[in-house]
Amino acid sequence: MSNRTPLFDTVCFVGIGLIGSSLARAMRKHGLAQRFLTLDPSEKARKTAVELGVVDAAADNPAAVIPEADLVVIGAPVGATQAVGEAIGPHLAPGTIVTDVGSVKLSVIRDLGPHIPDGVELVPGHPIAGTEHSGPENGFAELFEGRWHVLTPVTGGDPKAVERVAELWRLVGSQVEIMDPHHHDKVLAITSHLPHLIAYTIVGTANDLEGHMQQEVIKFSASGFRDFTRIAASDPVMWRDVFLNNREAVLEVIQRFTEDLTALQRAIRWGEGEVLHKRFTETRAIRRAIIDAKQA
Repeated sequence: MSNRTPLFDTVCFVGIGLIGSSLARAMRKHGLAQRFLTLDPSEKARKTAVELGVVDAAADNPAAVIPEADLVVIGAPVGATQAVGEAIGPHLAPGTIVTDVGSVKLSVIRDLGPHIPDGVELVPGHPIAGTEHSGPENGFAELFEGRWHVLTPVTGGDPKAVERVAELWRLVGSQVEIMDPHHHDKVLAITSHLPHLIAYTIVGTANDLEGHMQQEVIKFSASGFRDFTRIAASDPVMWRDVFLNNREAVLEVIQRFTEDLTALQRAIRWGEGEVLHKRFTETRAIRRAIIDAKQA
């Protein structure tokens, strides 16, 4: 553990999955808190997190852990945000900061905000990091290194609380961006949510093929299909909630994607090689830009 003065005394993770357990490991590694707790309905997750040393104690009762925390990190699926707020709200101590790691921000602010008592600060956030794996056993301290963390402060929030959360994420290796929550949801609809929807669709199409064809798809998977299956292996509960809670932005970007797909379909049908070449050249440049930004 680092000799750095801790940013927080006690942190409680509400939901100790991949992101929460990775953040706990990173905070412990860098000496950013004295004590680590979790509130999780899953007995298996609680037991695993304690046995692995990810947290010091675990509970399924908010009253047992929430009052002790000066930082609460919500890692539950975004569809459960309102229920989480109702459960933890009465137990939050004055001076506590509540943040989250959900990939939709407007719905989190809507569902969580009314349950945050006076004297407690809400600082919504989203780490642009993850893998297709879930559960506390799959977390690792280096997950956030070199990745972006977006904070979407609420109206009337304390800038000092925002800066404390920003500093936390910088110290675990992230680059921090402050963004309007509405803008965040539109950006993530194209960079994260639509790719997951496409992956689920393509793999679902393969799954619906006749038996012998399905086996050949698996046997002869090229790298493109393998990449789609990795994305489509992501937590189904989390992604169900993402699409339902960011539906307007997702539907808007699906419409634009559908129009672009139709244009390519027409170019293929009519043998318009120049149209295809131009489009593929443009998209290749995007890949190079992502590599140059060290986000590959």
